[in-house]
Amino acid sequence: MAEIPAKFVQELRQQTGAGMMDCKKALKETEGDMQKAIEWLRQKGIARADKGAGRVAAEGLVDSYVQPEGRVGVLAEVNCQTDFVARNDAFKSLVHNIANQAATVDNIESLLTQPYIEDQSLTVDQFIKQTIANLGENIQLRRFIKFEPAEGTQGIVDSYIHTGGRVGVMVELDCKSDAVAGREEFKTLARNIAMQVAACPNVEYVNVDEIPAELVQKEKDIEMGRDDLGNKPQNIKEKIVQGRIEKRLKEMTLLDQPYIRDQSISVEDMIKQNISGLGENIQVRRFVRFILGEGIEKQQMSFSEEVAAQMGGK
Repeated sequence: MAEIPAKFVQELRQQTGAGMMDCKKALKETEGDMQKAIEWLRQKGIARADKGAGRVAAEGLVDSYVQPEGRVGVLAEVNCQTDFVARNDAFKSLVHNIANQAATVDNIESLLTQPYIEDQSLTVDQFIKQTIANLGENIQLRRFIKFEPAEGTQGIVDSYIHTGGRVGVMVELDCKSDAVAGREEFKTLARNIAMQVAACPNVEYVNVDEIPAELVQKEKDIEMGRDDLGNKPQNIKEKIVQGRIEKRLKEMTLLDQPYIRDQSISVEDMIKQNISGLGENIQVRRFVRFILGEGIEKQQMSFSEEVAAQMGGK
C-alpha cells in the first residue's frame, strides 16, 4: 500500500506502546488496518514487550563477571518491575550473560547490538525484548562498568555480590609482579576489600587525596556555618572545623575505615600487613559500588496490581 501516514503510526504507538519502526511495519503488513496491526504486534510479542517499557523498573539484580585470570571485570545492573521476576531463573541467566558479554564492549549501545551469547540469531536488545514478552514485565539494562588494568601493569580485578544481587562491588588491586598477582593471598585480599566496600555504603574514595577540593570546601562551609560555633572566636572556630572536616573526610575514604574482620586496625593497616607478607607494594587502584535501584523513583502498586504484574497481566 501507499506510505503509512505518520498519524496512524502515532496512534498505534499510543495504543500498544510499541516502537515507531515496529508500528510502521505492522501497519504495512496489515495494509493500514489498525486492529489487525495491534493483533500483529501482539502475535510477535512486540506490543506486550514495548508497552511494558513504560513501567517503572526498580527491582532486578546486580551481577558481575570476572575473567578467570582477573584481568577484566564487569559489574552490571539489570532492572525489572518486581522481585518475583528478579528471582526467575530466566532473568538471572539474562543478567549473568549480559555481564559476561559486556567484557568485550565499552558502552551499552554497543552491547545491545551484539549477537546474544546464547542465541546468535538475536541481538542482545532483541533477546531482552523477547524476555520482556515472556516474563510480562519491563526489563532494562540500566548500567555496567568495566575494569581492565592498564597495559603493562600488574594486578587483578575482583567483585563481590551481596544480599542476593541487591549490592555489587568491583575493585581493582595493583601490585608489582605477575608472581604476586597470581598468589591466592593477593586474590583473597582483593575479595576482602570488595566485601569491605559493600559493608561501608558511605565510602566513596580510596583515600583523602582523591576527594575533590570543591567537596572539601563545601564541607568546610557547612561546618563553619553551624549554630554551635556562632559565638566562638575565629581561630577557635577554625580549629574545631578542621577537626570535624578531617573526621568527615575519613568517613568517606576506604583506607581509613576499620577493617570489618578486625576492628582494631584500619583497612590501610591491613593492606600494609599484606605488603609485608607478599614482599611488594600493593595499591587499591579503584572501586565501584552498585546499589540496586538507587536513584530510581519506585512506583507504588496496590496488591491487586502487583499480583497482576507477577501473573503477566497488563
